[in-house]
Amino acid sequence: MKLDRRKFIGSSAAAGVWAGAAPYIIGQEKKSGKTYRTALIGSGWWGMNILKVAIEAGGCDVVALCDVDADELEVSADEVEGLTGKLPIMYRDYREMLEKEKIEIAIISTPDHWHALQAIACVEAGAHVFVEKPTGHTIQESRAMVNAAEASGKVVQVGMHRRIGPHHVSGMKFLKEGGAGKIGMVRCFAHGGGGAEAPTPNEETPDYIDWDMYCGPAPMRPYNRKIHPGGFRNFLDFANGTLGDWGVHWLDQVLWWTEEKYPKSISCVGGRPIKGPAILNDKEQTTDAPDHQVATYEFEEFTCVWEHRRFAGNATEKSRVGTYFYGEKGIFHMGWRDGWTFYPNKGEAVHEDPKFDHEKDGHNVPPLWADFIHCIEKGGTPVASAEVGHQATNMSLLGMLSWKVGRSVKWDGEKEQIIGDEEANGLLKREYRGDWEYPTV
Repeated sequence: MKLDRRKFIGSSAAAGVWAGAAPYIIGQEKKSGKTYRTALIGSGWWGMNILKVAIEAGGCDVVALCDVDADELEVSADEVEGLTGKLPIMYRDYREMLEKEKIEIAIISTPDHWHALQAIACVEAGAHVFVEKPTGHTIQESRAMVNAAEASGKVVQVGMHRRIGPHHVSGMKFLKEGGAGKIGMVRCFAHGGGGAEAPTPNEETPDYIDWDMYCGPAPMRPYNRKIHPGGFRNFLDFANGTLGDWGVHWLDQVLWWTEEKYPKSISCVGGRPIKGPAILNDKEQTTDAPDHQVATYEFEEFTCVWEHRRFAGNATEKSRVGTYFYGEKGIFHMGWRDGWTFYPNKGEAVHEDPKFDHEKDGHNVPPLWADFIHCIEKGGTPVASAEVGHQATNMSLLGMLSWKVGRSVKWDGEKEQIIGDEEANGLLKREYRGDWEYPTV
């Protein structure tokens, strides 16, 4: 519902892009001067980061914010008013917002299980969309989002900022020009510390949170502060764990480098030996995503391995996240906040290309946003298009699918079907809760 601000406050209280990354340089792009009616769906920390980039870039009239958490919504709306001098209208349901506001640009930064449905609704309502990765909770809803974007003719940019980061661009140039020689194997990884997980008590849903809307098409879990705010990624009803989060970024680096569009087979193992068994009952719950996974993707010309641990850290290697490309001439490491490094064979000097100073915290949202606006105004395909996001998302979801069925699967990337495995094909989609309708592929 649309919120009256006075009632709302009372109830709340009571309760420069670089060559090769894009076809222009930031600061030199001639903008049309048009102002776009802009809305943010999911007004938490990361959504506001994106919106603040959009505000700073200019050309955005922030007319609406939407979030199921009324307290978060109020804080974000006040921040927008402070930045722009205008208070956006606040909504709890994105469908009402799209019905009542003429939105031209929608930013979507909600939990993963909402991305496809909300992106489809926005492009069908006539808006260009900047949507966070992954592009879907399941492969077929992600494909439905791509199809809807293509049918609408609207620009969809997926928040895969490593597609446009300066050191990522220069590193890809080095690899594609043969700097590391022929690549036979790639290893992607994301590691972090942690130990056993004790269950967190369930609670009554706070009156400022619409928990039914938060869960939406996903199963209705008891409200738990472990899930919201910010913990949803390790609950498989709402996301796909570390592989579905970090994996999308780093497996996409592999797809960016190779001319092969998708793997031919996938095998994934893992579990929760450190975090402990997943718990879900009326009184308490834990996360249920694996605390470690190893996924192997077989391509025609090389093998790719994904690995993560949510324990033990990674102090013995250069970085806790990134991708190693193993080639004839040596080992290439594509990093996050540490640029890229090439370790040549035969004792030659190590070559390092550090991240650029203006890569804020390793997140390249400003150039990704600039590319988005450029494509809206000048045409062309964004660097992290819906299809690019979909293929990277598929990599992570195929790993999760193999882990769930407990065996390797063969993938027909053209038909987007598992070959000869009816049970595995059943996991390409899932049943939606209640009256929510799964999007047509």
